[in-house]
Amino acid sequence: MANLHDIVEGVQDALGNLTPTPVILQEESTAYDLKKRLEWGEPALSIVDIRKHEAFNQGRITGAISMQMEQLEQMKSTLQPQHDIYIYGESDDRSHEAAQMLRTAGFEAVTHIMGGLDAWHEIGGPTEGVREDATLPTADAFNVVSRLKTEHDVREAGKAQHAN
Repeated sequence: MANLHDIVEGVQDALGNLTPTPVILQEESTAYDLKKRLEWGEPALSIVDIRKHEAFNQGRITGAISMQMEQLEQMKSTLQPQHDIYIYGESDDRSHEAAQMLRTAGFEAVTHIMGGLDAWHEIGGPTEGVREDATLPTADAFNVVSRLKTEHDVREAGKAQHAN
């Protein structure tokens, strides 16, 4: 018998992707993976920014919480163990290290966002913070064709990455 993930994918193929696919977190995720979940309104996930507080205050993924590497051990009680946890930071290596720390502490559904905030900006993900609020949108932000092409390119890159 097929597993739930395969059944849902089969139904989505038949119905034209009307429902979200249940997510099975991998060690690494793309910014697009997170954006897709947020757009579907999927509950039960936490976004953790492990950069310094100054960087966090300047700009972050909307809804992210600040938790520096040094605080992870003390702050893990703040995180919901049943929630999926997406981590990003100043480098993929640091994010991977933070995700591994949480896995070692007993959190099973932990992933890091490859490319961090820069990757999030590239796909036009929502942000907040001092610098983000002061940044005016570019002309392409209002160009629907450009935005759709960018989203398509990011989606294809995400599919290729998951295929490997």
